[in-house]
Amino acid sequence: MISPEQIAATYELLTPHIRRTPVIHVDPADLGLPCGALSLKLEALQHAGSFKARGAFSNLLTRNVPPVGVVAASGGNHGAAVAFAAMKLRIPARIFVPSVASPAKIQQIKEYGANLVVAGERYADALAASQAWIEESGAMPIHAFDQTETLLGQGTVGLEFEKQASNLDTLLVSVGGGGLIAGIAAWYQGKIKIVGVEPEQAPTLTRAIEAGHPVDAEAGGIAADSLAPRRVGELVFPIVQRYVVQTVLVTDEVMRDAQRRLWQTLRIVAEPGAAAALAALISGRYVAHLNERIGIIICGGNTIAVDFDR
Repeated sequence: MISPEQIAATYELLTPHIRRTPVIHVDPADLGLPCGALSLKLEALQHAGSFKARGAFSNLLTRNVPPVGVVAASGGNHGAAVAFAAMKLRIPARIFVPSVASPAKIQQIKEYGANLVVAGERYADALAASQAWIEESGAMPIHAFDQTETLLGQGTVGLEFEKQASNLDTLLVSVGGGGLIAGIAAWYQGKIKIVGVEPEQAPTLTRAIEAGHPVDAEAGGIAADSLAPRRVGELVFPIVQRYVVQTVLVTDEVMRDAQRRLWQTLRIVAEPGAAAALAALISGRYVAHLNERIGIIICGGNTIAVDFDR
């Protein structure tokens, strides 16, 4: 398992390369929520539009990169983050994405100068194609969630959040492969309640907890490009099993509702997967106590859902 000390050391290394994203404290009543206090950490304002930039830079700054460069498989956000970090550090990158990746994320990857390959329909297909390229080329793989350096980078979200909102009771975290929630859980080490939130059509962590180990799960729904890797990571699972209190599932409809509320009330743009944690509160899938101080990470904003042409 990774330690808070390792996360703190990683944060010192990353500081020149990442943004210290803001936390806003919101009146829960503005969003129609019954809890004592609500703090939102806006990782959608991170470089490349998501928290994934932290794990990407962690890998590129701490590992020996071969001349051929790096390769990543991604539903979109990890690929954009690796492409961005590689561009900044002048490292060649090839990114494999599935056909469900959103146009916004595909465009980002191209703009950052990476070699983009669309392979298959789901993340698992893109991952298989990337592994074949690794064997052929010798490029260094950067896993989206199941790699120590990635987990250490994502854990810095927890470090920052604790500095910015030190009195939280509970933190709700959207879950795909589990890199974000595992990194954060490794930082807090049980000091607050951490709850994972997944789409009903992609219950990856929920199925793993039920089975007692990572297993394949469904991989569909509107957040399939960010929260549907089919299986949580082997490094991720023991951390989550130890420190995550529960998981809850939310529908596509309530994720859309959460997106709309964030935009209409706070003018925050969030992609569907990033709205999942808020959706758990809106839907009552997570029932908060009246005085409970809730933290939520708006973990990504890579969407073209807002139309600015009007």
